[in-house]
Amino acid sequence: MMYKKYRLHPISAVIGFLKGLKDLFPPLLILLIANGFNFRADAKHFWEYIPVIIFIVVIIFYLISGIIEWRTFVYWFEDNELRVEYGLIVKKKRYIPFDRIQSFNYKETILHRLFGLVEVNVETAGTTSGKPEAVFTAITKEAAEIIENETKRAKTGQKPGDEPLDEAVQSNPEEEVSQPSHVIYKMAPKDLILLATTSNSIGVVIAGVAAFFSQFADIIPSDWIVEEVAAIVQFGMMFVAFLLFIAFFIAWILSVMITFVNYYDFTVVQENDRIIITRGLLERKRIIIPLNRVQGIKIIENPLRQLTRYATVVVESASWGFGKNDTNIAMFPLISKKEMYEPLRRLFPQFSLQFENGLIRPPKKSRPHFYRVYIIGLIPIIAICSYFFYPVGLLSILLPFLVFVLGLWQYKTNGYLISGNQLTLRYRIISRLTFIAEKKRIQVIQKKQNYFQKRKNIATVQATVMSGIGGATGKVAHLDESDVDAILSWFERSKENKGTAE
Repeated sequence: MMYKKYRLHPISAVIGFLKGLKDLFPPLLILLIANGFNFRADAKHFWEYIPVIIFIVVIIFYLISGIIEWRTFVYWFEDNELRVEYGLIVKKKRYIPFDRIQSFNYKETILHRLFGLVEVNVETAGTTSGKPEAVFTAITKEAAEIIENETKRAKTGQKPGDEPLDEAVQSNPEEEVSQPSHVIYKMAPKDLILLATTSNSIGVVIAGVAAFFSQFADIIPSDWIVEEVAAIVQFGMMFVAFLLFIAFFIAWILSVMITFVNYYDFTVVQENDRIIITRGLLERKRIIIPLNRVQGIKIIENPLRQLTRYATVVVESASWGFGKNDTNIAMFPLISKKEMYEPLRRLFPQFSLQFENGLIRPPKKSRPHFYRVYIIGLIPIIAICSYFFYPVGLLSILLPFLVFVLGLWQYKTNGYLISGNQLTLRYRIISRLTFIAEKKRIQVIQKKQNYFQKRKNIATVQATVMSGIGGATGKVAHLDESDVDAILSWFERSKENKGTAE
């Protein structure tokens, strides 16, 4: 029996080529900067062109490989499977059973939108490599709907040619009825501005600009700049402060623009047993997270957001999104603490969110362990800085005080709570993190204890859930040893009960 085979849109060859150029751009830019954008065109200096020739060859390779991928990539539906075949010299085939498909994630770049296309990533229950089972680089939205409909037909026991899926469900009341989707969360423009202001993106912008200009250090007239700066300082520190304000204001504007492009129209929708997240202005993304693949939740509050009572909510998922960097997906990039609990309860009724005042804290005897070792380690650094960079190096004397304050802050933050089948861990490096996971989702719990902790009968506990290759962890340091043993006992009983049931 012959099955109809489908191909990618021809523009997929261009998209594949552009993806290759994107990966090639950073080393090419470094090469140009290293040569000062100056290549001498004579036989004596021909060797300077060798890297450029290599890059041209690589560019041609990417162009040819993009065309080959488009010409050889075919897919079809056969025996309740989505089948994909591609490759010229080495033929690769992938057969994906419909009942194993968990979700379809969509991406639309500007090029996709111009032609009414979409990139589709197919994710299955067994996806563990950080890559989707199949990637359709560019297909029409109608073709994407056909793939989804074929998957739904197979999962509901229908065959091609049967009545439409919606009519079939209506005629069979025993079938699960699709529930209407509803919006759980949508970012307002003011939230985008606040997200950019309270995130690390401003620092990233400043660091990026500094790194860019550092490449031109040799051609920048530094002596002239120093003289001009010295002249400016004579006008007073207020003028210097004004210039710094202008610089940070420009960085803030760029940060807001980047955030606006990335998180434009950020929307979280609940549809049956899955979460659908859409975002992006230039590159539109739609990520689907089956609720049964959510392994845990992290509530992240950096100091500025903690002060303003805002937080970021991240879901640790066994789903991959668009790659291994999407395993921890920001479900609420920025949300008010008072508005956070209601949507979380709606999405995850199995979680108890009553932990703010019930956490079990580290004992007083563990308090020095949060800062003492680090302060001792700073002593040689302070000595070196004070000696070689005197008198500015004397400022390093302030470091132990900062470490002491941070250690006390961590001591007052750390804690845990066991509530039924749920473990909640709260800890801090600089940002405050609240890690929530069900017992059945936890892969391993570890007790860690060094020599100094053992003398004081304290220990560190670490819990890991499945999220990507390495998993996601929550760790609370310097708890009373009896508390850590209680957590281990709670987790061990779950394994014993599971073994008895089996």
